[in-house]
Amino acid sequence: MSLPLLVTSAATHAALSADEAAELAAVFKALGDPVRLRLLSLIAAHDGGEACVCDLTGAFDLTGPTISHHLKVLRTAGLITGERRGTWIYYRVRPAVIGRLAHVLVPTDTPLASTCAPEDAPA
Repeated sequence: MSLPLLVTSAATHAALSADEAAELAAVFKALGDPVRLRLLSLIAAHDGGEACVCDLTGAFDLTGPTISHHLKVLRTAGLITGERRGTWIYYRVRPAVIGRLAHVLVPTDTPLASTCAPEDAPA
C-alpha cells in the first residue's frame, strides 16, 4: 500500500522539530507491538471508549502480568489513562494524543517547496 505521507507539526504545520520527532517516535514505538495496538483498539471499541482490564485479558492468550506490562507501556506513552475502581482498573484512550498521531500522518495542503535546483537547469 502506498500512501502519501507528510509528517508535520500540529502547532505550526511545518516539518517536525527534532524534539517533536523524538517525542512522537516514542509514542509510535509503543504502538509498534501487535498486542499493544490491539489493546488500544479494544479499549477504543468498548462502549464509552472505556474498558475494564477484565474485559481485555480474555481477548489474548497471554498471562495477566504480560497484559499489565503492555498496558503500562501504553500508559507511559500517554496513549491511555487508567482509573482504579475497587479491584479493577478501567482504561480510556486519550483522544488528543491519538489525534496528534493522526495529524502527523495526514498530508497537508501546503507541502514544503524543494530547495534543490533542477538537474536540467543551465549552470
